[in-house]
Amino acid sequence: MTFARHLQGWGYQTCEAASGLEALEACARQHFDLILSDWVMPGMDGLEFCRNFRAEQGERYSYFILLTSKNDKTAVAEGLNVGADDFLPKPVSPVELRARIAAGERLLAMEREVRAALDELQKLYDAVDRDLMEARRLQQSLIRKRHHDLGGSTLSLLLQSSGHVGGDMVGTFIISTARIGVYAIDVSGHGVAAAMLGARVAGLFSGGEHHQNIVVIRDPRTGKPRAGDPHEVAARINELMLEEFDTETYLTIAYADIDLQTGRLRLVQAGHPHPVIQRADGQIDYIGEGGLPIGLIPNASFATIEAQLKPGDRLLLYSDGITECTNPNSEEFGEDGLRSALEKLAHLKGVEFVDALKWELMRWAGKDEFDDDVSGALLEFDQAQQIEEAPARFYRGVPVSD
Repeated sequence: MTFARHLQGWGYQTCEAASGLEALEACARQHFDLILSDWVMPGMDGLEFCRNFRAEQGERYSYFILLTSKNDKTAVAEGLNVGADDFLPKPVSPVELRARIAAGERLLAMEREVRAALDELQKLYDAVDRDLMEARRLQQSLIRKRHHDLGGSTLSLLLQSSGHVGGDMVGTFIISTARIGVYAIDVSGHGVAAAMLGARVAGLFSGGEHHQNIVVIRDPRTGKPRAGDPHEVAARINELMLEEFDTETYLTIAYADIDLQTGRLRLVQAGHPHPVIQRADGQIDYIGEGGLPIGLIPNASFATIEAQLKPGDRLLLYSDGITECTNPNSEEFGEDGLRSALEKLAHLKGVEFVDALKWELMRWAGKDEFDDDVSGALLEFDQAQQIEEAPARFYRGVPVSD
């Protein structure tokens, strides 16, 4: 074939086919950078060959030139539509053929450069993805246990990030023999920065030494350390956010100080959704007045809310990822949806309840992934009982009182 001799003379390796079907079979066996195809061929014409070739083409691109005596615009458009890159009118000029091949080589060289760059980007993406998966595992490890037996009462935790990691965090710690603290944090935004800030703020509630816990303050009247009121705790975190944390991000918190002997509940709501109490008889009460978020306004004031838990009652702290979860019609789950879910799932306890609540949200959203982080802490208060004796806590050698 004349074309083959020209190409071989210019240093190209060639493969010839007598028909479109034979050429298609050859392309299935190996990759060709450049394909020269006649328009008119026995059995399968050039258009059909090009269409089938593009349909079966792998990841690597091939430059396809159609040889034709047709020169009307309709024929050219038809060839472009099926995937041809260029056309050569017959009879073919060797000079023009070499120029068209050179143009194709430039395009293929750019395609190889782009593919190499994409391969490098994919490697970087895979590395970042591995790091984010590890970050997700580390974030989940901050919740050491999802279920806590508190000597009769129980606490169950839910944390589901919208991506690999998120800014929500929930947890608990011992204040004294009979009192525990439960917190729910929601940092604005998503991703690693939000997750790091969420973990940092959660760390304020769980210092290895009791005096490192943000809850412990020095009583100005006695000079002795004591557990601060919830509104004092929120004010301290607000001060830290504005004066020491180098961030423009804000967050919301619901923090509860709960006496497991008496059922006395003292809570601060700093921009977080209204905590909800489901009574033993099924009655549902939303409590709190909203409050300001943390990290926005210097010297912001916060209020401590008080409520009484009775045996069989349960308290739910949750993030707005629950109430603001939208369905395919952009309708929010809302407080009404949460109320309905609480009523529907009233027979479930502990981790079974929080997992079922997550499934209710998934059914509402119509998908397995959420657009926002979803978190919650469920305290189920039982007949007043003492939790296990906590180890003695000291602040600079002085025992910490309740």
